[in-house]
Amino acid sequence: MATIIRTSLFLVSLFLLSLPFAHSDSSSTQYGKPKYLVGLQLYTVRDDCAKDFPGTIKKVAQLGFTGVEFAGYYGRTAQEVRQMLDENKLKCYGTHIGLDALMPENFEKTVEFNKVIGNSFLIVASLPHERMSTRAAIFETAKVFNEISQKLLKHKMLLGFHNHAAEFRTVEGELIFDTFFKNTDKRVAIQFDTGNAMSAGYQPTPFMEKYPKRVLSSHVKEFSATNPNAMLGEGDVNWKDVVKFFKSKNRPKWFIIEHENYPFPPMECAEKCLRNFEKLMAAK
Repeated sequence: MATIIRTSLFLVSLFLLSLPFAHSDSSSTQYGKPKYLVGLQLYTVRDDCAKDFPGTIKKVAQLGFTGVEFAGYYGRTAQEVRQMLDENKLKCYGTHIGLDALMPENFEKTVEFNKVIGNSFLIVASLPHERMSTRAAIFETAKVFNEISQKLLKHKMLLGFHNHAAEFRTVEGELIFDTFFKNTDKRVAIQFDTGNAMSAGYQPTPFMEKYPKRVLSSHVKEFSATNPNAMLGEGDVNWKDVVKFFKSKNRPKWFIIEHENYPFPPMECAEKCLRNFEKLMAAK
């Protein structure tokens, strides 16, 4: 009887391991434990993408990134984009789009495109000024996000919003960032850009801690008031506190490297930032 029980337990264990939720992404970069999913925002190498999109995707994979975040597709179809990702064993960790891409007239087309490329995270990268200019406008924008997020549920997709410095302005006594996320459902995710917060004068960690489990993704980006060419880890961001959050139970699912100023060729900047991020995450 004992042998039968042990055999049964073994078979059950094999079955559980075969389920998709039982595995972490085996392609993930590992800086220790647990594994972290680190992608490159392709805006970093936008000129390279415009010249040779497939070749640029290949180089990104060779640097050690396990995924990418899109900010445009350079005229490629969803099938072509998916082929490039698959050929280089990369995943899509998100895509930056405008809110108009999620309006009723474009919604199904946007969803279908992202299904093909294997993306489940749709990130509104910015909003027109009038959508955030008054508290009433912010409330209305939050309502639109809630409605879109609800529509995406059946497609197993998530909606997020990416901050710039503008969201750290005060409107009628409260930061736009806080007014917006206080009035959106918890399933409306935050993609927190560390450098953009710093450019507005705010260290990122307090804001990421303020909305636990909503920071699904982070743009890991540097900011320096004195050195615009500072690489990741070389500027004013308090990386010790940020990394502590990045290792916490509320850590983002995706870490997206982005760099916008170029003391070196863009791909070299991407590599330097990745190597510096590895060091930051490995530090005790």
